[in-house]
Amino acid sequence: MHLSSQRNGTRKRSFFLFPNSNDRIRNSGTGKQTFITVSDKSPPSAALRDFPQDGWSSFFTILLLNPFAILPGFEAMEGQKEVIDRLQRSFRSRVTLPEQFRLAQLDALLSLIKENEIQILEALHQDLHKLILLPLVGAIAAGNCAILKPSEISQATEKLLAELIPKYLSKECYAVVCGGAEETKTLLENRFDHIFYTGSQNVARSILQAAAIHLTPVTLELGGKCPCLIYGKVDIKAAARRLAWAKFFNAGQSCVAPDYVLCTPQIQAALIPALREALEGFYTAQPQQCPDMGRIVSDRHWDRLNDMLERSAGTVEIGGQSTKQEKYMAPTVLVNVKENDVLMQEEIFGPILPILSVETLEEGIDFMNCREKPLALYVFSDEPQVVTKVLEQTSSGGFCSNDGIVHMTLPGLPFGGVGASGMGSYHGRWGFETFSHRRGCMLRGWGLERINVLRYPPYQETNLSWLRWATGAKKGWSGCSVM
Repeated sequence: MHLSSQRNGTRKRSFFLFPNSNDRIRNSGTGKQTFITVSDKSPPSAALRDFPQDGWSSFFTILLLNPFAILPGFEAMEGQKEVIDRLQRSFRSRVTLPEQFRLAQLDALLSLIKENEIQILEALHQDLHKLILLPLVGAIAAGNCAILKPSEISQATEKLLAELIPKYLSKECYAVVCGGAEETKTLLENRFDHIFYTGSQNVARSILQAAAIHLTPVTLELGGKCPCLIYGKVDIKAAARRLAWAKFFNAGQSCVAPDYVLCTPQIQAALIPALREALEGFYTAQPQQCPDMGRIVSDRHWDRLNDMLERSAGTVEIGGQSTKQEKYMAPTVLVNVKENDVLMQEEIFGPILPILSVETLEEGIDFMNCREKPLALYVFSDEPQVVTKVLEQTSSGGFCSNDGIVHMTLPGLPFGGVGASGMGSYHGRWGFETFSHRRGCMLRGWGLERINVLRYPPYQETNLSWLRWATGAKKGWSGCSVM
């Protein structure tokens, strides 16, 4: 699908948010009705859905990425109250609802990225973190005003967003707020229509507590320990390459990176040399000198990973080297890891891959089901029945067979967690729907009033008979249950 506008049959602008359809937000020009038209090519018989004005309602939204932060130099920014008041006035004025405004802001956001690509890449190189722009696309497309609260860890990216967002987007509708824990708590005391947060489970609990005061709906993307089960017949070299890429991409600092591997001892014996070969092909025999090998995002996270590695009872088969000064940690693979090992107690979020042994497929499935539901679950197997069984008998935010991470790059798939890994979803059309409210609307005229007499008192048996017939109710149902 894509978000587009049309004038006299000619497409004016297209933003690819939703795959495989011709979607457009169209203003009728009368000022009385706005329609959202969705033509979905799957299934082949396209479904057309027209919603009257406010059939979709927009929100006043806050987007947070690891919010409890302090960024020197930004504490003296415009006060929170002034920012919120300004955005609320803009939201109530409905300035964000016209199609032209939304497309202009999305165009500006695209220009922000293209014109500042070098600065963005430099900031990401320093932070090795994620941008908060993807959910912002959905928020803008759905007609929201939004406040962004970036992460304290990614200070370079946070500073860049605070500088660029006001330059490119409407200051009346979008703002970046930086500050410490107290400022964030104060921000969350305000009434928002939606809160989007990506980060840790501990902070998410605080977000939920703050949102509960105003009964504000929340979307949470939280991560967790994403398992990778390798079972049955499998192309071990291809599996090792894809596993190594998915795990050690960005030094393992991805919320959907495979956190641990479950496989039989026979597969493990073949997997270790295949992983070693794949890693040397990716990062050379000296990964510390390889420009493609990332670094740990902060000293605190390096200390946490190093402590986990030192306390693990597993056997290091690959890697294990680290240098705190560079925040470097080699791609590391461990075997003989037990289920109560320190590496199995929390999300690793780093370049450490423990491998655990299981004897049967059922044992692997039981192992995964005994733990919190992950943000992603991976299974590598050439046997369709293995993939199907794992898919049907487990629960996770996302699922991918014979690869890792790539499922979250498809805008045609919703991305989000379940249980401890989060709630709600976004990407593509799901981002649009997350930041919208599907409002049931009925617009009536004054015709057929004679028929309405059947539902007005006084009630006779004739009235009830006609009501039962009109509503398809079976004889014997009470009028109360029908109504």
